Amino acid sequence: MLSRVLFAATIVVAGSHSLAAQAAAPPPKLQPAALLQLAKHRSNSPEFRAAVQSMYRPDRLKTGAMTGLGSDFLFVIDQETQPALALDGHPALPMRKIAGTSLWFVAPALSTGEAHLFQFMVDGKPFGPLSDLPAYGEDSYEQPNVPQGVMSEKMVHTSTIYPGMTSEYWVYTPPGYDPKIPLPLMVWQDGYAAAFRLGVLRLPVVTENLIAQKKIPPMIHVLISPGTVGDKQMRSIEYDIMDGTYARFLREEILADIGKRYSLRQDAYSRAIAGMSSGAVCAFNVAWLETDHFSRVGSFIGSYTAIGWRRDQPDAKDNLDAGTMLPIKVRKDPRRNIRVWLDDGANDMESKDGSWPLQNIQMANSLKLAGYDFHFHFGVGVHSLSSAASALPAALAWLWRDYDSAKTEQVYVQDEAEKALPLFRVQIINR
Repeated sequence: MLSRVLFAATIVVAGSHSLAAQAAAPPPKLQPAALLQLAKHRSNSPEFRAAVQSMYRPDRLKTGAMTGLGSDFLFVIDQETQPALALDGHPALPMRKIAGTSLWFVAPALSTGEAHLFQFMVDGKPFGPLSDLPAYGEDSYEQPNVPQGVMSEKMVHTSTIYPGMTSEYWVYTPPGYDPKIPLPLMVWQDGYAAAFRLGVLRLPVVTENLIAQKKIPPMIHVLISPGTVGDKQMRSIEYDIMDGTYARFLREEILADIGKRYSLRQDAYSRAIAGMSSGAVCAFNVAWLETDHFSRVGSFIGSYTAIGWRRDQPDAKDNLDAGTMLPIKVRKDPRRNIRVWLDDGANDMESKDGSWPLQNIQMANSLKLAGYDFHFHFGVGVHSLSSAASALPAALAWLWRDYDSAKTEQVYVQDEAEKALPLFRVQIINR
């Protein structure tokens, strides 16, 4: 599952959106930097009023809109009475009126590298959805003199393991790619979310900046989208069912095919797998089952819940478990040699399938108790790509830290500082 509002240069607050729709956004009419400078230094000017009115459609201003660049943000809404903006659970900020209009704005500075929770308030009551946004740091923006890699055209694969299923995927190669030199590999589920250079995740841009800084090795990204069989969507069947079929599909079909055209390292030390939501639990399960093929895991808003649960269906094939069992397996099964970046937000989803925040905390504590090399990045966000997008530079640098191309293996050990920290706790608030 994955929905909610996401961020490019400009967001308009709206209801739930599909992951595909969130992955890219149309360019703004005015460069964000110019608009934000007007908001900071000339908010009483006719130029600022005109810039706001040209940037956003009137119907969208009725529900609220925003623009962000680095730590600078602008929130605007069209209301008759003075609204306010609630940020990250703090007291709401009163908004200022733009002269000669019914538009109101506030221009806060937000810390970068994090997702931030926001909601408009009208007449003292919440207006519109509770949403979040990423505040990008420098490594998520294109930098001068940093060479760019190449994203392939979309390719289509027809599966035999999932009979009749077609899947779209892309392959990213880093700057200076030499097909004679095998490179590390990182596989991304829900690949269309990462295939756009300046989409929400900005994976190519982040990769190039970190390679230039030597924080990660030059690597190939494989971005694979969920498949379809005719009109049937296969995402949950692929990602939420923990029987190992997807791991075999990835290894025997997708990577075997890509390996014929690109030069990939074969050692698990040089391979990572990542995903968001159901794609995250899928990524973890692949590494859990295939430790001889993957040793690094990026898990963002992971669905360690009962979406794929089949034990309440006696006639279901294999009576399958679901992602909700993975934190228990981490505690009780033999330890795997994997390194895990775990990422979630306190306002992630609650549904009949479970609690996303509680299950991610459960997974973090399981990894800690079992001695895994892991990092838990837990913020305030909802079920969106915002936290993954803002923290992606830190996540990639952490997952690939101390990588040595001369090695083919490494025993991952939990950091001593992590061992000294207490287990993660849930704060109970009386209400």
